[in-house]
Amino acid sequence: MSGPATIGRCTWALLLAIAIGAATHGTHAQSITDVQNVAKARGLTNADLLAAAKTFMPSGQKDEYIMFSSGGHSGQVFVIGMPSMRLLRSIAVFTPEPWQGWGYGVGEEVLAAGDVAGKPNRWGDTHHPALSETKGDYDGQWLFINDKINARVAVIDLRDFETKQIVKNPLTISDHGGTFVTPDTEYVIEGGQYATPWGADYAPISEYKEKYRGSVTMWKFNRKKGRIDIENSFALQLPPYWQDLSDAGKLASDGYIFLNSLNSEMATGGIQDKKPPFEAGVSRNATDYLHIIDWKKAEKVFKAGKVEKIKGFPVITLDTSIAEGLLYLTPEPRSPHGVDVAPRGDFIVVSGKLDPHVTIYSMQKIKSAIASKKFSGKDDFGVPILDFDAVLEAQVELGLGPLHTQFGPDGYAYTSLFLDSAVARWTLGGTYGSGTPEPDWTLVTKTPVHYNVGHIGCAEGDTVSPDGKYLVAFNKWSVDRFFPPGPLLPQNFQLIDITASGATMPVIYDMPIGVGEPHYAQIIKADKLNPWTVYPGIGWDPHTQSLDPWAPKAKMERIERKGDTVEVYMTAIRSHFNPEHITVKEGDKIVWRITNIERAIDAVHGFAVPQYNINLSLEPGETAKIEFVADRPGTFPFYCSEFCSALHLEMMGYLMVEPR
Repeated sequence: MSGPATIGRCTWALLLAIAIGAATHGTHAQSITDVQNVAKARGLTNADLLAAAKTFMPSGQKDEYIMFSSGGHSGQVFVIGMPSMRLLRSIAVFTPEPWQGWGYGVGEEVLAAGDVAGKPNRWGDTHHPALSETKGDYDGQWLFINDKINARVAVIDLRDFETKQIVKNPLTISDHGGTFVTPDTEYVIEGGQYATPWGADYAPISEYKEKYRGSVTMWKFNRKKGRIDIENSFALQLPPYWQDLSDAGKLASDGYIFLNSLNSEMATGGIQDKKPPFEAGVSRNATDYLHIIDWKKAEKVFKAGKVEKIKGFPVITLDTSIAEGLLYLTPEPRSPHGVDVAPRGDFIVVSGKLDPHVTIYSMQKIKSAIASKKFSGKDDFGVPILDFDAVLEAQVELGLGPLHTQFGPDGYAYTSLFLDSAVARWTLGGTYGSGTPEPDWTLVTKTPVHYNVGHIGCAEGDTVSPDGKYLVAFNKWSVDRFFPPGPLLPQNFQLIDITASGATMPVIYDMPIGVGEPHYAQIIKADKLNPWTVYPGIGWDPHTQSLDPWAPKAKMERIERKGDTVEVYMTAIRSHFNPEHITVKEGDKIVWRITNIERAIDAVHGFAVPQYNINLSLEPGETAKIEFVADRPGTFPFYCSEFCSALHLEMMGYLMVEPR
């Protein structure tokens, strides 16, 4: 078989099989010669063709994995298939999104729950999605996401991929260490970031040590209701370091949570006054502090009422945490940006941006040090500091700028290297080491990525049972990767094949992300998800996940006036609304209920009303209620805003508002 010199025999055999398969699905037979000619014309290498074969998903075939990625400044969550790297959906969360009608007729009450003192927050900076877990493994039922800019947490139901709840943290103004869940999703963890006075009250920066505080909030999750139970949630007061990422222990470390931190210096900046800027001030110390919290013991303290109400929220004070043995610190590499618990919960991995090593702590040694009080002292607030050497298991030198670690099923760990623009593969120790041919605690290989990688995500790589196969590098820069659509370039998600051992770890796909700045993602096996394709019944309310007794149904359409209120009961079906004429008077309050009575999959209808800022997306069976005041007299054609049939353009009606 002839072909470009770079094309190996095995790859040509694979491509021949692909060509034969394509021929059976198309009208024109394709041969391996066609593939050879295309490869030669485009200068494709063996690696290029093999990567294409690994990621290509023929029409009608579905991806093996689903990735839930933060949407960064978009305020949303992205749903991406793997290995095809196809964007399947953007889930509307903190930011209004017109295609889904989120904030344009539905979702206002959920969005309003995230307001502060009545002031709307209508954008978010989503960072860390977390899938619900059962016994430390993804169960595919719920998804949580934080909003760093406004210290909010959202709950997403994975039956219909829609946001059901947003809660605003009353204690802190921003968060970064959320959201991560305990092994059975008892709690959603929200770690604060920049220390402030409680509730972001005013205090001069000169009183930083006295009046500024950190925190971690334990949001109780009621799985049956699918909502965060605010009444049974609590927070722990922490020193005014900048608590960063968090992770929950599992198996050997079940019952503990871990937060790293920076700015143990308690630097206060002041570059305008010729003082050291924050970037220098928060990096003076050789180490920062890893926070180790016994959350199960903290829960008992909360239930015993040993809390203070601050801003109306129960808080376990720092003094109480120290007295009850809830909180310990231990030194960690300075400027850390990742804390990750190994699959068996026996090791905790921390990376410091200014240290070329990953530092591995032993949970067994941590428990032993706590029991025997192996302290190297206390911090300025009296928190015991566990002796570093007493809890250290190993350090592995990986490269420049280590950040985040994920795990495979075979004894390998993977760490992003921001300054090296690479992903490192290294071996865990203990019994993990038996799964790899390399020695324990050893750097195996580094794969270059493009460029400035932040988080990485492995398939189920932060659970008790990592699945392996793929890793995604979430790169901040994409210089020279794609066509430049102006000075604002997309992010770059690079798919890496980690199925082979040793040094083989190739990049097989580049995916531009041109919306927001995504940060982190979790990747679940697709067969663990069981989303609805139509709602369970006609008249289904997605907010309550139940049938609405007031939902209009066929032959129940009507218009009712009650004083200055007009109630509309409307149905939508291909290709008409019923009723089609709505006549009201200027100043009337309109209560408009509309149900999509379709039962066919993907038979979605929109409902858009001009000048009244209304646009709904009504999936099959869904009902919605909108309320507004008809304060603009005139004639307003409403229409279906989702293409639904050959007569889609004819699916319309008139709202006629008579002047007073």
